[in-house]
Amino acid sequence: MTPLLIDTDPGIDDALALLLAFGSPECRVEAITTVAGNVEVPLCTRNARRVVAVAAPIRPPWIVEGAAGPLARPLRTATHYHGADGLGDALPPEASPPATAPGLAARTLVETARRVGRMLTVVAIGPLTNVAQALELDATALADIGRLVVMGGAVDVPGNVTPTAEFNMHVDPEAADRVVAAGLPLELVPLDVTQRVILARAALDTALERAPQRLADFVSTFTRFAFRVEAAADHPGLTLHDPLAVGVALSPSFVTFERVRLEIGADGETRRRPGPPNCRVALAVEAERFVPWFLERLCRASSS
Repeated sequence: MTPLLIDTDPGIDDALALLLAFGSPECRVEAITTVAGNVEVPLCTRNARRVVAVAAPIRPPWIVEGAAGPLARPLRTATHYHGADGLGDALPPEASPPATAPGLAARTLVETARRVGRMLTVVAIGPLTNVAQALELDATALADIGRLVVMGGAVDVPGNVTPTAEFNMHVDPEAADRVVAAGLPLELVPLDVTQRVILARAALDTALERAPQRLADFVSTFTRFAFRVEAAADHPGLTLHDPLAVGVALSPSFVTFERVRLEIGADGETRRRPGPPNCRVALAVEAERFVPWFLERLCRASSS
C-alpha cells in the first residue's frame, strides 16, 4: 500500500478527499496535518478528527495541527463556501474536543519523510505553509520523498479568488514560492483540471444509498451548504478540487501531465516561465472516469 501524508485545511471538499483516501485499499494514511486556510486551524483540526471518527479506519492516522496563518500575511479564509465551521455549519459541536498540541505539523512532515522515504506520497490540499516550514527544518528529507501532489494554482485558466490566482496559492504565496523553487518531486493539480470535475447532487444522493448509514448522513449533511452555494451561482454541482488531487496521488492516469517551469507571483499567480521544468502540471483530466471511481470509494466502508 502507498503511504500517504495528507496536509489539509478541511473544508468540505477536503473532507471528501480524506474520505476518498480512507475508502481506497491501495493506500494507508500515515498522518493528517492541518493548516489554516478554508477556516482557522483549530477548526481544521476538529474537522479532520470528525472525518476520521466517521471513516473509522482500522489504523487511525496521527492528526497533527500546523500553521495558524501564512508565513508573511494575514489569513484569508473561505467561510463563504465552507461555512463558519468549515463543514457547512450543519454539525453539532463536539462535547469536549481533545487537546491538540499546535504547530507541530512541519516536524511531522519531516519525521514521516525521514521514516518512509521514497515510498511516501505527500498530498497537500491546502495552503503550503506547513510544507514550506518543513523545508526550513530539513529540505533534504522532503526532497527524498516519492511524490508531492499539490492541489493549487491556475496555470492556463483564470483564478477563483483573483483573475489570475487560485485560493490555496493566494492564501500563502510566500510558502508556495518556496515549495515550487525547492526542487521537490512536485506534481500540481490546478484549476485547469479540477474545475472540470463536477459532482451533481443527484449522483451523490444515489451513491450514498449504498453507503453505511453514519457515513451517508455525515456526507449528506456537510455537503448541503456547498451545493446551495453552487446552485446560487448557477453551477451544476460541487467541484471536486481536493478529491481529484487524492485521486491523482493514487492513480495518476486520471490526468495528463506536462513538465513546466512555474513561478509564483506576489498574489499567488502560477506563471509559466522559460527554463528547465520545476514541476509536472496536470492540464487534462478524464472527469467522466474519475467521478464514478470517486463515488464508489467514498461510499464503501473504510479499508485503511
